[in-house]
Amino acid sequence: MEYNKTSFYENLFTAKKEIGKISKDSTNPFFKSKYFDINKLLEHVEPILNNHGLFVVQPIQGDKVTTMIMDENGFSIESSINMQLLADPQKMGSAITYYRRYTSQSLLALQAEDDDGNHAAKPEKKKLTAEQLSKTLKSNNLDAVKTVYNTFALEKDEKKLILQRITELTAK
Repeated sequence: MEYNKTSFYENLFTAKKEIGKISKDSTNPFFKSKYFDINKLLEHVEPILNNHGLFVVQPIQGDKVTTMIMDENGFSIESSINMQLLADPQKMGSAITYYRRYTSQSLLALQAEDDDGNHAAKPEKKKLTAEQLSKTLKSNNLDAVKTVYNTFALEKDEKKLILQRITELTAK
């Protein structure tokens, strides 16, 4: 089979399926946000690309950082971003790392999967029992009624009844 650009894209497509979602595994303490560590990202992605005859290069040319996925036949795709030139070498190094990470993420259309427990931080709301609903509808404490409304997973009719009670208590 003769190798062509279609083969390049087929190899990239297969590799991308194997790469899957990437976990944001590092934390920025200043912004309290998660991000991909560039080294861990490349440790995960490069072996998969290599298994399909592809490799990554990230040249810096002037004020541009480029991420390229290439094969030995010269086929390639790339993602580039112009960066602001900074006088401070540490800040410039951080900027380059940032640009490398985001051009890689963009080029491979990587999906982020937070591993910071977001699902655990937002547990499913509990169902309201008939007894709790009855107590809520009889309550004269507006804050308590609002708390029930915001805390429990409510059926449509339960929401309507509790909202009516909130309206009654607000009018008093």
